Amino acid sequence: MIKVIFLSVDNPYLRATKIPLQMNLHEYQAKELLKRYNVPTQEGVAVDKVDDAVNAYKQMATNSGSKFAVVKAQIHAGGRGKGRIKEYPDQAGVKVVKSADEVETVAHNILGHTLVTIQTGPTGKKVNKILIAQDMYYDGPSERKEFYMSILLDRAKKQNVIMYSTEGGMDIETVAHDTPEKIFKEWVHPGFPLMPFQARKIAFNLGLNGLAFINMVAFVGKLYDAYVGLDCSMLEINPLFKSADDKIIAVDCKMNVDENALIRHSDLADMRDKSEEDPTEVEAGEYNLNYVKLDGNVGCMVNGAGLAMATMDMIKLAGGEPANFLDVGGSANAQTVEAGFRIILKDPHVKAILINIFGGIVRCDRVASGVIEAYKNLGNINIPIIVRLQGTNAEIAKELIVNSGLKVQSAILLSEAAELVQKAVAGN
Repeated sequence: MIKVIFLSVDNPYLRATKIPLQMNLHEYQAKELLKRYNVPTQEGVAVDKVDDAVNAYKQMATNSGSKFAVVKAQIHAGGRGKGRIKEYPDQAGVKVVKSADEVETVAHNILGHTLVTIQTGPTGKKVNKILIAQDMYYDGPSERKEFYMSILLDRAKKQNVIMYSTEGGMDIETVAHDTPEKIFKEWVHPGFPLMPFQARKIAFNLGLNGLAFINMVAFVGKLYDAYVGLDCSMLEINPLFKSADDKIIAVDCKMNVDENALIRHSDLADMRDKSEEDPTEVEAGEYNLNYVKLDGNVGCMVNGAGLAMATMDMIKLAGGEPANFLDVGGSANAQTVEAGFRIILKDPHVKAILINIFGGIVRCDRVASGVIEAYKNLGNINIPIIVRLQGTNAEIAKELIVNSGLKVQSAILLSEAAELVQKAVAGN
């Protein structure tokens, strides 16, 4: 689950306005979904055991008559081909193989180990599955070619955009940076389908003719139908392959689905791989909390994204750094407050916790009671807690906290909370 945070101009660190949620899918899952829309894809079998990888290779070799196949690590990150297995530095995340023995070795080196790519960072990601995929580089009457294609929402134009290039493959980022003129764009109004002339324009710009041109026009139309039908927020094919016999095939696929649309796709929700997500974010989701871990030293618990935005700005101005974004929503109670505490306290870098609640939908005294109950349930908390409550029953809430006997500092004004945060950070 990826949470996209929009940065403000006046705060170079962070300013959150809202957090659209996206569910990432593995390559093998995305390809299965594309098949529902008759999009031609590279065939493959996903496995999680070495023996199953060998058996899948043998069956594929028998069916295709080719000894070549590709072993692909399945993680939610790009750059797998250039990435390396941490425990076996000579092993890439994607490897062409030509024998059962080679499949066994590669599968052993990848499965259960950590793949480090440019997108995972130095910690990498554990590989729990691999895809044994068919070889696409067979001989034929014409030239093979790799393209790039993706579909996403252009928020500035408020239209879907198909981005494509003749320069597909592992170096597409370099192409976009060094030769942006090789990246073409075709916009589609969300209220209309992809028009036939647009699909033909794309095939023409990719330099195709004959059967390859016809197949590309059909491919683009089906791919756009899949993007819309599956409520994708991003759909990327790289490489998009023209085979030697002029077939157009999705060899790799990255797909993100808008989580807000999962109510229409209950089967897609079952594809979520929680092992690929931050454990604290998964836990927060179980309590309907919007949580994003950051790198700061002040944990914050707020109701409403707009107030969270102001709170994080205030933390910065007070000399601290936000350790997280945590929105408990408008129905905060003792259970959600306690869950928020537990999640924040898992971060060893947190030196203080600021709870900033505006009592509109939720009463401040109810939140105060929740804080007191959560504090008692959690036992000894060794870092300062500042509670700023404003709105309905704010004075009652402050009195409850003051009379609780707990080491919780209360504030009503934002300036009071800022001063207490500054002192807490300086004292730790």
